[in-house]
Amino acid sequence: MAFNSKKQLLQFLAEDIGKGDITSNLLLPKKKISVKIISRENAIVAGASHAKEIFKLKGCSSKIIKKDGSKIKPNQAIMIISGDARSILTCERTALNLLTRMSGIATQTNSLVKKIPKKTKLYATRKTAPGLRYFDKKAVEIGGGKRHRLALDEMVMIKDNHIAIGESLLSLIKKTKKKYKKFEVEVENTSDAVLAAKEGATIIMLDNFTPAQIKKTIQTLKDQKLRKSVLLEASGGITSKNISKYAQTKVDIISVGSITNSVKGIDMSLEI
Repeated sequence: MAFNSKKQLLQFLAEDIGKGDITSNLLLPKKKISVKIISRENAIVAGASHAKEIFKLKGCSSKIIKKDGSKIKPNQAIMIISGDARSILTCERTALNLLTRMSGIATQTNSLVKKIPKKTKLYATRKTAPGLRYFDKKAVEIGGGKRHRLALDEMVMIKDNHIAIGESLLSLIKKTKKKYKKFEVEVENTSDAVLAAKEGATIIMLDNFTPAQIKKTIQTLKDQKLRKSVLLEASGGITSKNISKYAQTKVDIISVGSITNSVKGIDMSLEI
């Protein structure tokens, strides 16, 4: 089923409004105003188009000054909104919450992308807040990363818990190959990486490997003429401080959960 972002934004707005914005409805007259959203810090803008849609749901019009993917400096305007004062204030927090979160993800992603070579791709994980995955992963893409799987139905990924509950890694791979040509395998040692490569895995995730262990595994795969047949993904404990060392191993993919599960929102405000 295709994702309906408008429907999700309506739910976000309904969650914040409840039965109505009693403060604005009680205290404010019907009055047309114009406001702007500004950033208080350097950032990559993400979510401006969705913020515009949120205001539109309450009859307000918006002009985006800084499009998604744009760099922004402190006190620069991201967008200008015009409409009924009560409607704008009713939408304010929902729009800002999404805009600041998405911009935080895009900014953090972009800072990591700059630390690795272009051949190595930065991937998001499924470590996202429920209800926000589409927006979180879109922000990652805006920041220069890749979304990986959006949901469990996109690709078979054999993880440690599947092996613990099921049978051997080999038997799970063989079962997978009967129905799917592309699949990913999470491994915790070099021998399992070799096994997965021999059995035709599309991607092998090297889970919690150190850079030295990754280099050893890559060399082993090269020795057995298996390196070119698979994509290698480094995952687990990778931060801005060590991501360059992981990139130096020449893995194809680096996945970082913190870009979506430890988000630092960008400081933004709506000014009348």
